[in-house]
Amino acid sequence: MYTRENQLQAFERLLDIMDDLREKCPWDKKQTLQTLRHLTIEETYELGDAILDNDLNEVKKELGDLLLHIVFYAKIGSETNDFDMADVCNDICEKLIYRHPHIYSDVVVKDEEEVKQNWEKLKLKEGKKSVLEGVPRSLPALVKASRIQDKVKGVGFDWEEPHQVWDKVQEELQELQAEVASGDQDKMESEFGDVLFSMINYARFLNINPEDALERTNKKFIKRFQYLESKAEELGKPLMDMTLAEMDVFWNEAKKL
Repeated sequence: MYTRENQLQAFERLLDIMDDLREKCPWDKKQTLQTLRHLTIEETYELGDAILDNDLNEVKKELGDLLLHIVFYAKIGSETNDFDMADVCNDICEKLIYRHPHIYSDVVVKDEEEVKQNWEKLKLKEGKKSVLEGVPRSLPALVKASRIQDKVKGVGFDWEEPHQVWDKVQEELQELQAEVASGDQDKMESEFGDVLFSMINYARFLNINPEDALERTNKKFIKRFQYLESKAEELGKPLMDMTLAEMDVFWNEAKKL
């Protein structure tokens, strides 16, 4: 691993390159905070994929792409005299120091849970009216549900035992079934959302990340279905011409792989 001096030199090199690109590259010169936004989101998902695949070399590359975006935003901010890279770094340093009084002050905590509770209390002292203000509106719904539940847990709004959450899941499933029987589409959608929300809550009590769990199932399904497609191609028979019974043979083969 590199020394701290080497790390700072590498970061300075990136800042210098960003200066060059912003001055000389036609594409980089045209970019704004708004045009970079969707690209940053894409890069974040690519980093997430690399982490799920446990591809550390790819994680390193994707972190570089994300760091480039951070430097890019800071460069744009400096051009309008709103903020620069030093402001970005200093702001996060001050926030971390303030929100970790058990490290930088005389506050004593007994465990990780108390750290999270103190974090939410300190955020409210900063002027936030709701603990939920820190949940981005544009988050995907599944991730947003997880963050909402984490946030309210930090101020004590939570179930006490996993079995209570599972009972809630069962209750929501019954309510969904009742609305399915009634045929009211709007109410079905509402109750289906309640089921998902309660399942995400249950996952939290099992220390399962629901996003990771669902993506794991997505990858598993894709792998099995592509095996099915390859077998159909070997037979020279389009999937749409196969019966479900024929497909099941290869699907069960894929499950054993």
